[in-house]
Amino acid sequence: MNSLSLCWPGELPRKNPGRVKVQIDCSTCWRIPVADPVRVPFYHDGMRELQDRFDGRRVADGLEKHRLHFEFWEQDRKLIEETRFFFIATSYQDNVDCSMRSGDPGFVKITGPDTLEFPEYDGNNMYRTLGNIHRNPNVGLLFVRLDGKTFRTRIRGKATIHDSAEVLAGHHGAKVVVRVKCEIFPNCPRYVPDLMGASADVPANLYVPRPGYEPPAPEWKSRDYLKDVLSKYDPHRKRDA
Repeated sequence: MNSLSLCWPGELPRKNPGRVKVQIDCSTCWRIPVADPVRVPFYHDGMRELQDRFDGRRVADGLEKHRLHFEFWEQDRKLIEETRFFFIATSYQDNVDCSMRSGDPGFVKITGPDTLEFPEYDGNNMYRTLGNIHRNPNVGLLFVRLDGKTFRTRIRGKATIHDSAEVLAGHHGAKVVVRVKCEIFPNCPRYVPDLMGASADVPANLYVPRPGYEPPAPEWKSRDYLKDVLSKYDPHRKRDA
């Protein structure tokens, strides 16, 4: 067991720091990110600038208020626990990567109200995903069922890498296990294709704009907290005006 002192990022060492001393088992977790003293805002200034440019801030605020959550909803659990794959985005400095993880249903396990974990199986030894996490714990996850109707589950979270025997025992064939503390927000299936029901006569997605075709309005635009604050540029608001 190793001892180390923790301080907030940017805090300078002091002669009498009064910092908490903790013990960490380094064989259990490769990287333990320091918790943010304040939760990171859901939107940064770049997002806000574009929301304002396209008159979307009211909708964005409504979605954050009503849809962002910090414990899994039942629909999140069902999708995650039944999934055979998901996408994960990672980054470190200028190195940005997006990858997919797959396995049998149940390979992603929900281990707490806001925590999930998944195995890293034998791979190509590039360690692009794990390497980024090893340097920067911030990750984005996307769970989607390509049926044209199931809500997507999007996650931004803090990831840690674990290789203790106890953790590995819960994931058959795992080289290491990635654990993610999550902030969750669902997306409607408006642009999710139905790959099972598509054919030459039936498009994979009814909401994709096509020449000579006017897509229907998605369900979310009719919600009480959004229908009156749609952007002035929104085609469905203009249609009803």
